[in-house]
Amino acid sequence: MVTRRTNRLVTTGCLTILIALTIVLGIVVSWLWYRHWHDENVNSERREKALAQVFKQARATANDTARALDTSVATDADALIGVIWQHSKAPVITYDATRHEYTATATVAAQYNQETMLPGGGPVQVTRCFAFIYNHDPSQAWTARVSERTDVACRPSTQISTRVRLAQTRIASMNAEALTKEGINEALDPTGRRSFDVKNVVREGDTMTVSVLVSSSETAVDQCYHFTRPVPGDEGHGSATAVPASSC
Repeated sequence: MVTRRTNRLVTTGCLTILIALTIVLGIVVSWLWYRHWHDENVNSERREKALAQVFKQARATANDTARALDTSVATDADALIGVIWQHSKAPVITYDATRHEYTATATVAAQYNQETMLPGGGPVQVTRCFAFIYNHDPSQAWTARVSERTDVACRPSTQISTRVRLAQTRIASMNAEALTKEGINEALDPTGRRSFDVKNVVREGDTMTVSVLVSSSETAVDQCYHFTRPVPGDEGHGSATAVPASSC
């Protein structure tokens, strides 16, 4: 009799524990599902806001650049490309003389904080590729159009941007006596990959201007850049600036 009662108590206790564990497990699973659903909704909303910010920023860049072109007294292509670059920082800017049209290709980005249950969340970047097209009729103000492009269209400009920064650093770190066409070519392209082609080196007073054709690897896209740096002395180094140009 005592044994049967004990067995019933044990069985009842086990069932109670099993039911309790099932309830706890159900609560945990439900919470995990809710948290996943909540995070997905929050991240989706933040991603949409970041994307809207990207398009807003692209439109603002186009409008600001068009206003700057309107107020500029520059008339030659290189000076106007400089104005466009100053406001857009587009690595590739081309000029179509037949249409009096400038096209700047660049990536615009915005960030949002990603919600996640596990470690690894944080800032996430949203990017879109754009072509900024500026046209000028002598009798009218500058007009700006923004056209979204595929990510593939921006790969050459992104690669050129990276190579321009590399060239800027190397030219800035060179000794003044090495700032010759051959010396700069060797510093920029020691392996002969033909990513850089030094076209001209001109020294005026204490300033050196280096014209370099910077090329991408994937497609036949290149951009001329004028690198300018001071020449403080035969053994000195100086900071370098880089501005795109219509030709070298």
